[in-house]
Amino acid sequence: MKNKFSYPLYLFLQWTWGIVQNVIGGFLYLFLILKDPRRMRGNFFGAKVISWKLDGSAGIGMFIFLDDRLRDPRRVLVHEYGHTIQSCILGPFYLFVIGIPSLIWANLPIFQRNRRRGRYTYSRFYPEKWANRLGRRYTGLDSIDR
Repeated sequence: MKNKFSYPLYLFLQWTWGIVQNVIGGFLYLFLILKDPRRMRGNFFGAKVISWKLDGSAGIGMFIFLDDRLRDPRRVLVHEYGHTIQSCILGPFYLFVIGIPSLIWANLPIFQRNRRRGRYTYSRFYPEKWANRLGRRYTGLDSIDR
């Protein structure tokens, strides 16, 4: 399936408007490659993908970091790709509007407990719901909410 987002435009936006999160993501990506090059997973619609041993996955700029314990990472990839599109849209505001709230939502014990108890899904929170929609729109694939 062909990406519905222009790759040259994607790169331009990531490395100009989204430079802050791309520098952070790029350094983390390089650190992980130097530590273990076998973790590289290639590209997903232009985003660089690598696995790591941390709980959960993340999209930082044009870099996707996948939990290496995932059995079927495709839907998570689509979701995380949505975060890379959010980086293109929000630029330097991404970390404050998406990154920090998403990190809190994923890791704060009260939110984790309530998700485990079925009170709400991970995709209920605005950054995650929006990432799912963008990922589906620009890849044509299903995300984690489907």
